[in-house]
Amino acid sequence: MLRGNKVGLRARYEDDIPVLRTELYDDVVNSSRAESGPWRPITPGSKDSRFVVDDKDQRLVPFSVVELDRGTLVGTAALWGIDHHNRSAHIGLGLRPSSRGKGYGTDVVAVLCHYGFVVRGLQRLQIETLSDNAAMLRSAKRNGFVREGVLRSSAWVMGEFLDQVLLGLLVQEWKPDAKG
Repeated sequence: MLRGNKVGLRARYEDDIPVLRTELYDDVVNSSRAESGPWRPITPGSKDSRFVVDDKDQRLVPFSVVELDRGTLVGTAALWGIDHHNRSAHIGLGLRPSSRGKGYGTDVVAVLCHYGFVVRGLQRLQIETLSDNAAMLRSAKRNGFVREGVLRSSAWVMGEFLDQVLLGLLVQEWKPDAKG
């Protein structure tokens, strides 16, 4: 398990999948905001790739996020779109509704940075998020990510186009303990 101050990132367990599917994916509005495609119902027990891990996909490293004190499942996190040639990847995370607003997001981003830069030897990490996602923007900033641009009207979400913010962090800019 990779450990932060508040959370740990561990392998996805089979028991995690129904909880994540119910609390994250079945919430149509929040799922529509997090996914790059339209929401659609998923049949229980199906092997949909949103939460079921495919260990053969080398471009995706999914984690379950657990609270360190109690081991409670608080969400999901991933390094995705891993590009071995350019040594870059994207960061994504989703927290259960009861786990939001507790500083877990900032800690998850910090642990993903450690994993990407130290364990994987990457040069660049990137985050794309909706421009009104204050929690993710705050978590990224606290971990040293720099706002690199805005993708105007690039995300179709629940009947409207929204802007996305592009944030990046290079290994030489990374400060492992910077959470200010």
